[in-house]
Amino acid sequence: RADAAPWMWAIRDAGYRTSLFGKTHLNSGHGGDLRTIEHVLRSQGMDDIDETVGPRACARTLSNMTADWERLGIWDAYKEDYDERFSNVAHVVRPSTLGFEHYYDTYVGTKSREYLEQYDRDKPWFCWVSFGGPHEPWDTPDPYALKYDPASMPRALCGDMSGGDRANGELDDRLASRPSLTDEQIASMRADYAGNVSLIDEQIGKLFATIEVRGEWDNTVVALVSDHGEMNGDYGLIYKEVFLRSAARVPLLVKAPGVDAGRVCDSPVEWFDVGPTLAEYAGAELDYKQFAKPLQPCLVDETARVRDEALCELSHEMMVTDEKWKMAANSDGKPYLLFDLENDPKESKNLAGLDDYADAETELRIRMLERVMQAQ
Repeated sequence: RADAAPWMWAIRDAGYRTSLFGKTHLNSGHGGDLRTIEHVLRSQGMDDIDETVGPRACARTLSNMTADWERLGIWDAYKEDYDERFSNVAHVVRPSTLGFEHYYDTYVGTKSREYLEQYDRDKPWFCWVSFGGPHEPWDTPDPYALKYDPASMPRALCGDMSGGDRANGELDDRLASRPSLTDEQIASMRADYAGNVSLIDEQIGKLFATIEVRGEWDNTVVALVSDHGEMNGDYGLIYKEVFLRSAARVPLLVKAPGVDAGRVCDSPVEWFDVGPTLAEYAGAELDYKQFAKPLQPCLVDETARVRDEALCELSHEMMVTDEKWKMAANSDGKPYLLFDLENDPKESKNLAGLDDYADAETELRIRMLERVMQAQ
């Protein structure tokens, strides 16, 4: 709804000072100067802003961070490194020219931590810290690039995606054009990615320590989530933009007063459920019809369910999943992926188009249509 205030407005209206550090995907695109379009983020309810873009776009987008790189004389080398990486093969693994001190994830962690260290307003704070990683390209800086032995990395998933008499979808195009990857290359990519995860994990730990020093840890709500995963060689694929679990299923961890540590809820949830969950914790009121659901029931009772299935959309395609099934349909609404998650949690056998699974396919198509109609 054009007249509906974003959920962060509601948090701000509840008395919080809102801030953002890092990547959002809410700007108008790559290129230009992010500092000249901060009004876009303010229209979404953010007060204090230090926005960045993803690793690739950093080579052509001005921001506070890249202005620092330019001042330090390291931005040109970064651009040259990116041009070289993607002019040969798209899966080069080597440390960033930035080094750890100026790496984008270090920047986001440092700036958000400094903000909270200096925050002295009367209002409580809401801080969105959005790291660009872990993300391709595989350019984790030393010493994190060397933290994990490639030989210790789990092997890539593989499987039979052929199915039966079925339609084609985006995954088929991706599989047809996938790069030629050796086991050694995949292991190297995974070790580098794991190093990036550890780098960010330590940045988050420092941020938590800052909150503890402020004396606010016990009454602070923390939500850890990602917008996508990474194929990292599974099924011979790299990047994201497919409905397979390596790219589409991401962790969601919430720490909040009254929530027991270690509780795990298996209810399907969707990324945008995080918004009203945080708004409810802030005591904010979302006084308009919405389709996201607060997750508080799952946080206090691991047997609770806030929805029966999760819906995902990508490039005019759609996927629906619950604990038992996952089905994806192409832009014509025709199924091309079907997995029995109870018996095949690693999604190794595509059942779409097989007669024995026609009933399951039909039921999932109906559920998908119902969700779409409810949103009209």
